[in-house]
Amino acid sequence: MSNLSAEERKYKKFITIVSIAIPIAVAALFGIKLPNVEPLSFLPPIYATINGLTAVLLIGSIIAIKNGNRKLHEQLNTTALVFSALFLLMYVAYHMTSESTKFGGEGAIKYVYYFILITHILLSIVVIPFVLFTYMRAKLGQFPQHKKIAKITFPLWLYVAITGVVVYLMIAPYYVH
Repeated sequence: MSNLSAEERKYKKFITIVSIAIPIAVAALFGIKLPNVEPLSFLPPIYATINGLTAVLLIGSIIAIKNGNRKLHEQLNTTALVFSALFLLMYVAYHMTSESTKFGGEGAIKYVYYFILITHILLSIVVIPFVLFTYMRAKLGQFPQHKKIAKITFPLWLYVAITGVVVYLMIAPYYVH
């Protein structure tokens, strides 16, 4: 018999499903273009801003917990989680209504851009279960385990949030309006 509580088993099942479903759904939806729908070309600067705000929230969250303010830490992380979900919804909506923008830079900057883009995409997939498990540990009051996994989650999530903004800033000049 497992030592996991029923609540923890429920969370783990949910996290596993979500961690697999999100990347698959995004990949599938990325290839679907909605016919006769106006392109949502106004979304990229909005979801890039949300990524930037997520990074600020994460940094604020670390400061809050280091200062012993658990309530503010929890509020900032919950808001960062909501912002990440909003980002994802807007990102998918944009790509379902608009053609992908090609990066137009040449030379070394092209390699820099693709390195940042590829690591951003790969880590945005990897970070999903880390964020959800970290959140679950806190919700279940498992603070030693929460703190241990948060030491991995925080830099991954912060990297994804910041590189999301960097990718937007690098490709923004090439958007067709």
